[in-house]
Amino acid sequence: MGRLAAATVLPNSALGGTDDIAVQLSLLWGWIKAPLIVPLLNIAVFLCLIMSLMLLIERVYMSIVILLLKLSGRSPETRYKFQPMKEDVELGNSSYPMVLVQIPMFNEREVYQLSIGAACGLSWPSDRLIIQVLDDSTDLTIKDMVELECQRWASKGINIKYEVRDNRKGYKAGALREGMKRGYVKSCDFVVIFDADFQPESDFLTRTIPFLVHNPQLALVQARWEFVNADECLMTRLQEMSLDYHFTVEQEVGSSTHAFFGFNGTAGVWRIAAVNEAGGWKDRTTVEDMDLAVRASLKGWKFLYLGTIKVKNELPSTFKAYRYQQHRWSCGPANLFRKMVMEIVRNKKVSLWKKVHVIYSFFFVRKIIAHIITFVLYCVVLPATVVIPEVQVPKWAAVYIPTVITILNAVGTPRSAFV
Repeated sequence: MGRLAAATVLPNSALGGTDDIAVQLSLLWGWIKAPLIVPLLNIAVFLCLIMSLMLLIERVYMSIVILLLKLSGRSPETRYKFQPMKEDVELGNSSYPMVLVQIPMFNEREVYQLSIGAACGLSWPSDRLIIQVLDDSTDLTIKDMVELECQRWASKGINIKYEVRDNRKGYKAGALREGMKRGYVKSCDFVVIFDADFQPESDFLTRTIPFLVHNPQLALVQARWEFVNADECLMTRLQEMSLDYHFTVEQEVGSSTHAFFGFNGTAGVWRIAAVNEAGGWKDRTTVEDMDLAVRASLKGWKFLYLGTIKVKNELPSTFKAYRYQQHRWSCGPANLFRKMVMEIVRNKKVSLWKKVHVIYSFFFVRKIIAHIITFVLYCVVLPATVVIPEVQVPKWAAVYIPTVITILNAVGTPRSAFV
């Protein structure tokens, strides 16, 4: 009986201890809520309101620019000289510039044949084109498959080079940098980059290279991405809406107003002289493409975006792949901004207006503020106001501004607004 009584007392004691802890926590919460938590949350709300307005103003500004471009009918052909490439009777194919096509790969079992085949099918004189497959695969079976595919195309008369290296230092940037060191690259004037899942149309070079040939101030011609699996699931539909806005609005605005935008890392043509002048590929951040674009722009080079040229590719259809991609796109620009902001400020080759565009619009608002406000407002501040009713977020900031931004984001892909 003594043991039974002790057993019945223990749970009550434990409950009493739990109640004491709960009471103490409640008292602690009451002590710090008014003097500490509420003021901090009010500061967070204020900062979120400022960032929301900055993001809204940026979105509205870009929408106005796009509307004016549509009404004015300005096209790349009206802003830059364009003449189709023609074979010279006396010079023959030598009138065409030498073009290098780089295809960086890493264990691309599913798509390597499609990408290599599409690159080898580009319409360009065969003696003026070099296909360079940069294989960093760690799976030996896949490496053998890619090498055999290159040999198959080489047997058909295609000038294709299969390049490997001993290590994966620098990842994609390192592979591209090593590829540019090959002796045969010295004869090339332009370099085209296609990721392993990209499939360009055969006329890609004939529609892009002439802009670079006839406009020596241009360093980069960027094409648009077209997604073959956009309807695969809800996640791919949402990605399509976001990326189509990026191309339809952000890239177009940057190209038309400042001749600057971030290189998308693929489906673009670079003038090799501009790449070399900018310092080549660097692996100091996870956004080596943006890094090169900013450095080239600071040297005075201009960029052109061609939204009418679309290159097929695939969107990440699994959460793991999507998370990895978004982590790279979110953290990389902020890190690059930290490394280059003073270099941009001190630069003397570009105008003050362009510096403001690069620092404020391109980096601060689009690459930093946009990510911070998404997390802080919707994942921290709004949930916190549910348990702290003393702090309120204005309806225009919690509902109206996000609604307007979402509508503007859907402008590139209207059907995706109704997923």
